[in-house]
Amino acid sequence: MRWDTDGRHVPHKEWSQFVTAGGLKWHVQIAGPQDAPPLLLIHGTGATTHSFAGLAPLLTPHFRVIIPDLPGHGFTQKLNAPDPDNVARALAALLAELDVQPALILGHSVGAAIAFMLTAGGHVQPQGMISLGGALLPFVGMGKAFPGLAKALFVNPFMPSLFSFSTRFQSMPDLLQRWTGSRSSREQVAHYERLFRNADHTAGALSLMAHWDLDTIERSIAQINCPVLLLHGERDKTVPPSTSHTVAQRLTARGTRAQHHGLPGLGHLAHEEAPERHAHAVDDFARGLGLL
Repeated sequence: MRWDTDGRHVPHKEWSQFVTAGGLKWHVQIAGPQDAPPLLLIHGTGATTHSFAGLAPLLTPHFRVIIPDLPGHGFTQKLNAPDPDNVARALAALLAELDVQPALILGHSVGAAIAFMLTAGGHVQPQGMISLGGALLPFVGMGKAFPGLAKALFVNPFMPSLFSFSTRFQSMPDLLQRWTGSRSSREQVAHYERLFRNADHTAGALSLMAHWDLDTIERSIAQINCPVLLLHGERDKTVPPSTSHTVAQRLTARGTRAQHHGLPGLGHLAHEEAPERHAHAVDDFARGLGLL
């Protein structure tokens, strides 16, 4: 995507800056008091910083928020072989360049998995993590087929353009609700329409999925020692809501403090549907850690 043509649609673009780190040019948004606890927000596959457009302003009174576009997404340069380890190392390089050590990390979907990889790999030492609809376990009935299917699509050079073209003839509100179980606002739907109709962004999302290793993510759970809050929309059609419950049980069984809360009436994009509710949950969790 090109900033000169698409940047005008970026929510909170006054927060945006471009940073070169780890061999990539990153688009990252930063806002909030300089002396506030740093909070890293990591979006999911196919999204960008826009996913936190409603939530982030509710967090900036208490936190210094750092919100990057993931590699190959939005305005961040693509990463060759974006497997979980490589993405975690690339994001760690960005944090080092920004001289930021997150006190708290919040990740949505695959973003939660990246948060786990960052922490399990020793790249960061947050005082707590928050998972929103975290894609942290192999999907029941899918196993290794999920990244395999994405790879089959990714290696076809025409598929990103074909997918982007095909979305022009489908109702994006219907697609989002069918894929995620969420009822998105008109503004959020417009953002996803622009993203899915951009072949470069679609290719970045497919590349991330094609190189994803759900078994590696699952193994990272055993390396998490900081407190974890797992929030999950009970109408989620993308990641089974039982995933967060299972991960909370595993963390608790090995002595890690973990809380799981199901969110009735919300889907996979729960934080976009109910940002105020999520902001309250983040603030309460941070207070419990002594960060606020």
